[in-house]
Amino acid sequence: MVIGILLAAGCEQQDAPSAATAAKPRIAVIMKSLANEFFVTMEAGTRQHHAEHADDYELIINGIKDEAALTEQVALVEQMIALRVDVIVLAPADSKAMIPVVRRAMAQGVVVINIDNRLDASIIAEAGIRVPFVGPVDREGARAVGDYLAKILGAGDEVAIIGGISTAFNAQQRQAGFEDAMAAVGANIVSVQDGNWHQAKASTIASAMIGEYPDLKALLCSNDNMAIGAVAAVRQAGKTGHIQVVGYDNISATHELLRNGDMLATAEQYGSQLAVYGIEFALQILRDGTVPDDKMTPVDLITASDL
Repeated sequence: MVIGILLAAGCEQQDAPSAATAAKPRIAVIMKSLANEFFVTMEAGTRQHHAEHADDYELIINGIKDEAALTEQVALVEQMIALRVDVIVLAPADSKAMIPVVRRAMAQGVVVINIDNRLDASIIAEAGIRVPFVGPVDREGARAVGDYLAKILGAGDEVAIIGGISTAFNAQQRQAGFEDAMAAVGANIVSVQDGNWHQAKASTIASAMIGEYPDLKALLCSNDNMAIGAVAAVRQAGKTGHIQVVGYDNISATHELLRNGDMLATAEQYGSQLAVYGIEFALQILRDGTVPDDKMTPVDLITASDL
């Protein structure tokens, strides 16, 4: 689904960067699900940056219908190749399966910048390509959220994790960060299940977990959409105040839940700036031909006191 297109006359590809600067380069930002407020925020930040730098580049913004629409995202990349864009800034739905189409884009001279969810490093190396990454250290962000939760847990307390899509690097890293924090306090992780980033699925999973583990003390959710679903399940079970819920992303929909105690904490990864950083990386490559090092962006713990 293409949600917005701003196009101008064409310009040359990456193998001739000096020509690319003669006309405004065309930059395509390909995100994941626009049903997720995090990517709506990313879109808004990208559009604002373009409005402030309209003389520097033309913008195309794309989004897929849901986090798991991998085939749709591959098709979007193929479409951008066909349109002969100069740059693709990509938040991949899958860390491995997107690499073949990324390689095809780069073979056509398209500059590709990886944001948000890191592409698999080993497969990137096997493909013989280099794709700069812009994004947070998800494991550290999840560890900070888990450590905050751990302050009210004790050794042996039962907790469960609702993860994202298991083949996504950021989902793997957030789960690892939660596991690090729970291991440090000696909590017992009784269940780990993939919610695929979806609110409704997470709610169903959380309900089943609550029924299976009556002594459950916390649900650690790898994004805020799933945390919202978990909160609904906790309420339905009459366990508000007894089962803590944490998330990741700091979308605005969680703020009232944090204020009223339905959620304990989340992580802010400044999604509005991730694609912007990617665009700035790409403009540098087009300008002087240098490929910048990966950029690790900030991620901060958010609790009710921070709102």
